[in-house]
Amino acid sequence: MGKRRERRTWSDDEKCEICQQTMAPGVSVTQVARRYALNANMIHTWLKDPHFAPRELAPEDTSKAAQFIEVAVSSDVPVVVDGGSLPHDQTLSAMRVGIVLSDGRRILIEAPTSLPAVVGLMQGLTV
Repeated sequence: MGKRRERRTWSDDEKCEICQQTMAPGVSVTQVARRYALNANMIHTWLKDPHFAPRELAPEDTSKAAQFIEVAVSSDVPVVVDGGSLPHDQTLSAMRVGIVLSDGRRILIEAPTSLPAVVGLMQGLTV
């Protein structure tokens, strides 16, 4: 018999945020579901609930609209691992990187990503 996965619980704010992400141009519910390792049907259920369904952004409410920032990534970023630096000809990479920002928003990268690229992203976010 297989292992049972633990059921996750999502706060009302998290549900609203996840549902709001489905409103971005060119983004599908399936893409958002993959971002959070959710079943797309769960998001569809939340979207039907007026409590979680995203409200259309009013023209004067552009502060909540998605915004992009430019990030420059350099291959010369020093990488420090366990107190020592990694040689430039050897790089660490990950298949999935999750970043939680101080305001609770999440960034999920689901592709082979080098550690210097993540460091560059983080430096770009702190500017």
